[in-house]
Amino acid sequence: MAKCEICGKGAHFGNAVSHSHRRSNKMWKSNVKSVKCIINGTAKKMYVCTSCLRSNKVERA
Repeated sequence: MAKCEICGKGAHFGNAVSHSHRRSNKMWKSNVKSVKCIINGTAKKMYVCTSCLRSNKVERA
């Protein structure tokens, strides 16, 4: 679900490193919002990341 339908930005994976340098798995989720957008003249609900919203890549309904 946490994937932008415009640019394809999704979750990133890596290691969380503690102060004692022990590593554990970590997932960073992208900031994705459910937004009503105008696509081909009709309103459609889609998941869009906030960077696409700020750069006006979609037109909100």
